[in-house]
Amino acid sequence: MSNPTDPRGRRKAPRSRKRGGKQSRKPHTANAKSGRQRRDEGPLPTPPQGQDLVLVRFKGNRKGFYNNSRGVPVRTDQYCLVEADRGRDMGRVSYIGPGKPAWWREALKQGVLEIAKPRDLERLHQNRGDEWEFWDICQEKIQARRLNMNLVSVERQFDHNKITFYFTAEKRVDFRELVRDLAAIFRTRIELRQIGVRDEARLKGGMGICGREFCCSTFLHDFIPVTLKMAKDQQLPLNPSKLSGLCGRLRCCLTFEHSSYKRVRQVLPAVGCQVKVDGREGVVRKLDLVRELVIVEFAGDRQTVTRDARDVVWEPRDAAGRSPDKKRPGRQRQPNQNRDKQQPPRETRPGPDRSSRQDTKQDRQTDARPKRQQPAQPGAPASEQPASANDGKRRGRRRRRRGGRR
Repeated sequence: MSNPTDPRGRRKAPRSRKRGGKQSRKPHTANAKSGRQRRDEGPLPTPPQGQDLVLVRFKGNRKGFYNNSRGVPVRTDQYCLVEADRGRDMGRVSYIGPGKPAWWREALKQGVLEIAKPRDLERLHQNRGDEWEFWDICQEKIQARRLNMNLVSVERQFDHNKITFYFTAEKRVDFRELVRDLAAIFRTRIELRQIGVRDEARLKGGMGICGREFCCSTFLHDFIPVTLKMAKDQQLPLNPSKLSGLCGRLRCCLTFEHSSYKRVRQVLPAVGCQVKVDGREGVVRKLDLVRELVIVEFAGDRQTVTRDARDVVWEPRDAAGRSPDKKRPGRQRQPNQNRDKQQPPRETRPGPDRSSRQDTKQDRQTDARPKRQQPAQPGAPASEQPASANDGKRRGRRRRRRGGRR
């Protein structure tokens, strides 16, 4: 039996036999991970013997790692052609050497093709001029679609097989219609890539408060997590305008000397620690981590002296800042007066004997049933008259209340 077709003559996909008649989908599992996580996992590859790794930088300080299995005689600061996504790309060589084992995970998949020729440099210069035109066209389409996104940079691949648009946005943006508009205009592959504020600063470049070019735009390969605790360990003023870069995040240079400051802190007494200097007892008021000096204030005359760390005697500390002979006091249980106070015995009311749960359930079912009203006996007293159905309901309610209280 043939499958039914739609009005345009195309065959419809057969439906599954599951409940609801919908096609079965592959369930989303917790093991599904992004491409970057899958690429970083697994054992590190072994670098090939006698082969150097080549680090190539492209527009916007974008970098890539490549192998030189063809033996191309490239040099630093020289332009070369490399393998790219479905084509070729051209960049400038910034490093040649053994590299790190993690870099070879990407370098083994792509290599250097040849040294760039004069006509290749002319084509690269032409591509950079066309990117400004692409910027204006994309900006017009973004405004026409009323998309909440900020265009940062445009990069055209050397062989004209792909155009990449970098943008920032506060939330996720549905740019599928925008991609269709750009693909219809440029007639090539279009890629829109959302980046963060730190990547935006690296693409644009600039000068830091130190007067030098951004570290992320020059020699940093990956962003290192920066925390406010690093600034506290280095005794820096907690001023956001001085600790933050132009990207609005903590400066990357806070991580450069953090390990040295952390090592010095382990050999110096903590602020507020009891020490002995020249046979006198005092308290540490301040530390000079750069010169490894300790400023001590004596308890008697409030005199302050500055001594070298080797001239100060104090109790050693562990990694948590505690003395090894003093154990951390455990949490003691506080007495609760309301709980420990003896409560008076609670008054109990007499009720029916409910020895078992089954009997209680049967009593409730019996009490809940309305009793039939019996005809009154002529000549019988009022106490011997049969109870009505309403009286039975009242008694059932009273019994249930007593059972709930107990």
